[in-house]
Amino acid sequence: MKPLSVVVRTGCDLFAWFMVIFGAYVIIHGDVTPGGGFQGGAVVATFLAFLLVAYGWNTLRLWLQESVYNAMLGFGLLCFLVLGFMGMPASFFYNFVAIPAAEVAKSGHGIIPPSGTIALMDIAVGIEVTGGLSLILVYMFKGIHLFDNYEIGEESGHDR
Repeated sequence: MKPLSVVVRTGCDLFAWFMVIFGAYVIIHGDVTPGGGFQGGAVVATFLAFLLVAYGWNTLRLWLQESVYNAMLGFGLLCFLVLGFMGMPASFFYNFVAIPAAEVAKSGHGIIPPSGTIALMDIAVGIEVTGGLSLILVYMFKGIHLFDNYEIGEESGHDR
C-alpha cells in the first residue's frame, strides 16, 4: 500500500494525535462518564490505523515495533488480574480503594465519591485493548503486504 497524498498525510499529522488524547480521556474518565477502557482503547488504536492508511505499510514497518503492542497487551491483562485478586480477602474484584460514601458526605464537599479499583481496571482494559487492536491492525497490514507481493510475483512470472 502506497502513501496517500501530501494533503492526507498533513491532515493525519495534525489530527491523529487528538485521537490519542481523546482516547486517553475516554479511558481515564470511563468510570464516571459514558465510555471506558474498551471504547477509549479502540479510539487510541485508531491512531495507528490512521497512520497506516495515510503513510502506508512500507513506511511504518520501519519504525513500528510489535513488541511494544505485545507488552501493552500483557501489561494491561496482568494489571487487571492483579487488581481483581487484590480484593480477594473480601471477594474477587472487591472495590478496596473506594472511599466510603459516608466519609465523602461527612466532608461536606459534595463531590462524587471516587470509584476506586473500577477506574484502575478501566485504565488496564484501555491499555490492553490498545495493544490488542493495534496488533490486529499490524497483522492485517502484514497480510495485505504479503498478498500484494504474491500478486506481483504471479504477474511477472516469478512463481513458475
